[in-house]
Amino acid sequence: MKILHEDNHLIIVNKAPSEIVQGDKTGDKPLSEIIKEYLKEKYNKPGNVFCGVTHRLDRPTSGVVVFAKTSKALSRLNDMFRNGEVDKTYWAVVKNRPEKDEDKLTHYLIKNEKNNKSTAYEIEKPHTKKAVLHYKLISASQKYFLLEIDLETGRHHQIRCQLAKIGCPIKGDLKYGAERSNPDGSISLHARTISFIHPVSKEKIEVTAPLPEENLWRAFEALNKQSD
Repeated sequence: MKILHEDNHLIIVNKAPSEIVQGDKTGDKPLSEIIKEYLKEKYNKPGNVFCGVTHRLDRPTSGVVVFAKTSKALSRLNDMFRNGEVDKTYWAVVKNRPEKDEDKLTHYLIKNEKNNKSTAYEIEKPHTKKAVLHYKLISASQKYFLLEIDLETGRHHQIRCQLAKIGCPIKGDLKYGAERSNPDGSISLHARTISFIHPVSKEKIEVTAPLPEENLWRAFEALNKQSD
């Protein structure tokens, strides 16, 4: 577990693609439990330790995740996420170049509970939810393209589904049309940065999650630094 920020109320970590944020039917130990064990040992706490889940990342996705160490922080952060007061930026590697180097995508998504997959429509249909994101092309290699994505809404598999809808499935994402999986079972989607006003101290918090230790991510990181 890589800790990116910790204070009295928050702990922010860089999730690896194999990790789950919260317990699920796999029975694998979630990050929330790993953090509880860490806090119990570090602060020598007797009894139960509090660790609140404020938001989630899909299992094959990597990057920044915020947990609350106090119920006060959890309650306020939940409201902040709900009200769009938390800014999140993602990086995604896609095989196909989008038609536009920068665009706003608006679709209407519906989730299929049976196969845990969302479908995007151009027009509103019964039971769909509006999904809006902004993307821009920030780097390109011979075979792949790196997009930076800002979300306006937070829907199930939103980035994966919307990029697939415009013909740009994320590398490794078999569920949404990628040709082959990544060797480690990840998809090339990384929650890169998060910024918000601290729910208790009111200070500005901005955290960037280092990229996965994988050659293509490293190559894009180097290309991006050259263009800065």
